[in-house]
Amino acid sequence: MGCCSSSESKRDWKPLEERSCTDIPWLIVYTLFCIGMACICGFAIATGGASRIISGYDSYGNICGQKNAKIDGVPLSGQDMTKNKNVFFLDPCNLDFINRKIQSIALCVSKCPATELKTYNDVKQFALNNDSHLCSYDILAARYTNHPDRFTKCPKLPVPPSKAVPLLRRCIPVDISCYAEFAQAFITFVNDNTVLRRVIAGVMASKEIIMGLCMLALVLSLIMMVVIRYISKVLVWILTILVIIGSIGGTGVLWWLYADHRKAVKTNTTTVFGREVAEDNVKALLIYAIVATVFTVVLLLVMFFMRKRVALTISLFHVAGKVFIHLPLLALQPFWTFLCLMLFWVYWIAVLLFLGTSGTAVKNNSTGVVEYHMQGPLQYMVWYHAVGLIWISEFILAFQQMTIAGAVVTYYFTRNKSQLPATPLLSSMIRTVRYHLGTLAKGSFIITLVKIPRLILTYIHSQLKGKENACARCMLKACVCCLWCLEKCLAYLNQNAYTATAINSTSFCTSARDAFIILVENALRVAAINTVGDFVLFLGKILVVSCTAFAGVLALNYQREYTVWVLPLLIVCLFAFLVAHCFLSVFENVVDVLFLCFAVDTKYNDGSSGREYYMDKALMEFVENSKKGGRYKADDGDGREMKPMARGGTLA
Repeated sequence: MGCCSSSESKRDWKPLEERSCTDIPWLIVYTLFCIGMACICGFAIATGGASRIISGYDSYGNICGQKNAKIDGVPLSGQDMTKNKNVFFLDPCNLDFINRKIQSIALCVSKCPATELKTYNDVKQFALNNDSHLCSYDILAARYTNHPDRFTKCPKLPVPPSKAVPLLRRCIPVDISCYAEFAQAFITFVNDNTVLRRVIAGVMASKEIIMGLCMLALVLSLIMMVVIRYISKVLVWILTILVIIGSIGGTGVLWWLYADHRKAVKTNTTTVFGREVAEDNVKALLIYAIVATVFTVVLLLVMFFMRKRVALTISLFHVAGKVFIHLPLLALQPFWTFLCLMLFWVYWIAVLLFLGTSGTAVKNNSTGVVEYHMQGPLQYMVWYHAVGLIWISEFILAFQQMTIAGAVVTYYFTRNKSQLPATPLLSSMIRTVRYHLGTLAKGSFIITLVKIPRLILTYIHSQLKGKENACARCMLKACVCCLWCLEKCLAYLNQNAYTATAINSTSFCTSARDAFIILVENALRVAAINTVGDFVLFLGKILVVSCTAFAGVLALNYQREYTVWVLPLLIVCLFAFLVAHCFLSVFENVVDVLFLCFAVDTKYNDGSSGREYYMDKALMEFVENSKKGGRYKADDGDGREMKPMARGGTLA
């Protein structure tokens, strides 16, 4: 189960030739963990947590809508509440949601009061007419008006009208008096604030335009994934020119400022103190100019040596566009992943609520109400449940990465594109479920191991805000940053490990080691793809947002009844960026997978008979252009000259 090094010194890659199950022990561990999550849900339901959340319960441990067992030490427990299906609070303004405690007495009633009850006589008549008793169970309805405990065991007057929530069966007041001042202040603020009123009116008046612009952002994101392969070359050269001009220009300005300040110091006739300040500024400008010069020289050298690698990035973007044309369902992958995450998160929150009302009934001596607490080892189920949130969420994201990798690998290493499966993405999903769930479990667990301590340290750091120990806060912040960087590096390595598994059907550790070796051997190419490529995709996101915002300005220009466009445009731009990020992130994953396939292809094939390249024409043109500048050496350092791909291996 551990990451053990393989005894093989060198192993040939055999893309898609053999397929076997990987990391079976980790699949067993993950399955047992998921069974544990299901057991926690079953425990919460079996101990009444689910029924208490859905049906509600009173302050004496009685679940509304069913017969209840007697609780020791609680005289009013064990009531038959079959007819009383709603929860009614005597003082609805006295609820402590932060500590999850009911400060007000809660009762099970058959009907919520639909009209305001101003006196105890009204409460009495409501009970007699509707058989719904709003006072404590030990007080008869006939004694509501003169019982000595009516001020503590009957509802606070006046009783506001309320409605029962359809699913949770709580009597929620329609107009709570204790919120009246807040509501009045808010209404007054809105009425007095002309700008806020105009903004809200603008959103309401342009809701159809907002929805239309959101759909436009979705369409533009889909188009951008195809078009970006044609404009990537232009964007790359624009980036290169801007970086060169900016670095040289900035360095020149610093040297000019240094010379100007130095000349001013020599002719300066101010006080000694002013002269010292000017000399310090000259020294600072000299240091800045030297640092900028060194940075500019290093940057120019790096860009000079990476110029050919930038061409590879452009070629990969071109091929990625073809991949989406052949595999259009890749664009829908974020929707399925988002849907799965939403369903799991809803389940997780529901079980967490069930756990909050599970356990043993305990009477609070100070308030006299019944609360539920898990005691002993059972209280650690919440922590187990929290780990499940992170691990399973990471597993779902890893499944998306493996699915995309499998589909792209199938596309790349299939010479005749007419022989591709009818639905390569669905085939990749089935292959992942059949063979590689253990690998996903192991990879997602590694990310979980890093993410949990980072979240804990982040929480501790937030709790130390405002404290005097600045050194401890600084150290915690440094640890959080280091763990964040480690998490990002591991996530990138995991993604390439999934690609290696999709290519060669090897275990996670073997795939991670092979992918790491490939990435190290192509370090400059990786740097070019992760810098230039990410910048191009970022420009694509900005382009989608800009086009959507421009269309929004034109559309909102026809709404003459208001002039404040800030909030509608912010909503549209935020949605456009999120949509573009989701789709172009899939594009980025495809580019990374293509690069690893290309690196493996050039390392183990040379174009000779029996070892033809699998690569696309665009990548072959990059290889041919590299040959023209000299002998192109394969990444394994064997000094072979790259040969053209055989006719049978040409890809459309």
